[in-house]
Amino acid sequence: MAHLNPTPVLEPAQDRTMILNMGPQHPSTHGVLRLLLEIDGETVVKCVPDIGYLHTGIEKTCEAKFYQQVVPLTDRIDYLCPMTNNLTYCLAVEKLLQLEIPPRAQYLRVLLNELTRINSHLVWLGTHALDIGAMTVFLYCFREREEVLKIFENVAGQRMMTSYFRIGGVSLDPPLDFWAKVKKFIDKFSDCIDEYEGLLTANPIWVERTRGVAYISADDCIALGVTGPSARGSGVDWDLRRDMPYSGYEKFQFKVPVSNDGDVYARYLLRVQELRESNKIARQALEGMPEGPFKADSPKVILPDREKMKTQMEALIYHFKIVTEGFAVPAGEVYQAVESPRGEMGYYVRSDGTAKPYRVHMRSACFANLQALEKLCVGRLLADVVAAIGSIDIVLGEIDR
Repeated sequence: MAHLNPTPVLEPAQDRTMILNMGPQHPSTHGVLRLLLEIDGETVVKCVPDIGYLHTGIEKTCEAKFYQQVVPLTDRIDYLCPMTNNLTYCLAVEKLLQLEIPPRAQYLRVLLNELTRINSHLVWLGTHALDIGAMTVFLYCFREREEVLKIFENVAGQRMMTSYFRIGGVSLDPPLDFWAKVKKFIDKFSDCIDEYEGLLTANPIWVERTRGVAYISADDCIALGVTGPSARGSGVDWDLRRDMPYSGYEKFQFKVPVSNDGDVYARYLLRVQELRESNKIARQALEGMPEGPFKADSPKVILPDREKMKTQMEALIYHFKIVTEGFAVPAGEVYQAVESPRGEMGYYVRSDGTAKPYRVHMRSACFANLQALEKLCVGRLLADVVAAIGSIDIVLGEIDR
């Protein structure tokens, strides 16, 4: 992998080939990704990804924070699915604490995670279509994405860096108008997906640019660690929400779309079907939302309600100690993975029994999926590189940790 070499260099292997640098700020590399391409005419002979331009040191920073202070950092891993990262980290720490999360918080987490998946897939679809030359879809997708961000702002006070989930539940019960806004979005979203499909699915230019392009087999996906829609588009029938359910996903009815075609067009169709399934899950979570508390009953870990702080000295003391000293987590280690919009997102958390994590490591789907890029591009035309990158839906913040 190019990341093992701080300054990867690619030399032409033959007199007839040349080296072309693409990125690291090329719009179609979807972030600060640099590609070293060896091309023979317009045919790609070799493709080496060069990463590291966005390195943030987030994993190391986590070791200097109290457990609850890590949640805002997880927002920054992937700016298109902050709530998914919030959830993964919270689930990992809750395993160490052996906390029981109330049903209302579980349903809220599922609802907001599916809206997050919709938000992420909309950005992917819009930018992927724009890369290939379809601008109208981009405008339509960002129209619906704006409605999702308004929902996030309504419930969390922030559009992108939400930090809404907490270890033990969620930060606040949603405001009264939240439910109506979610229902309005869910009711109309199926029609919006029909609009996207009407523009692309049978469009001869779109089909010509995507069908049979950047093929990868199921065996190659497994060998490279590719997960999520990129793997399911090649026939790998694996979705953590169904196969290793968490946060109550086993109570929801949904299909896991799978295709055996393995090309850019298959990955497009599969994500469009996932938009429909996420909308169904969100509707089930909204209609079946349980009443009751939205955070666990653990006064030494969960901040008390403000009303209790005004009337109970014990609650005030717990609040003071949690904020100033954090809370100790039993020594041990845990790995928790969830199905993010891009595949398996996992958090390894190790505790030494203090109030700060001893080690936090993130297994990002994008890092593994990017390994497949050479397999997707070699032998294809230079113009297909843009379609190949878009089809694996990378976010560099998740790769350069």
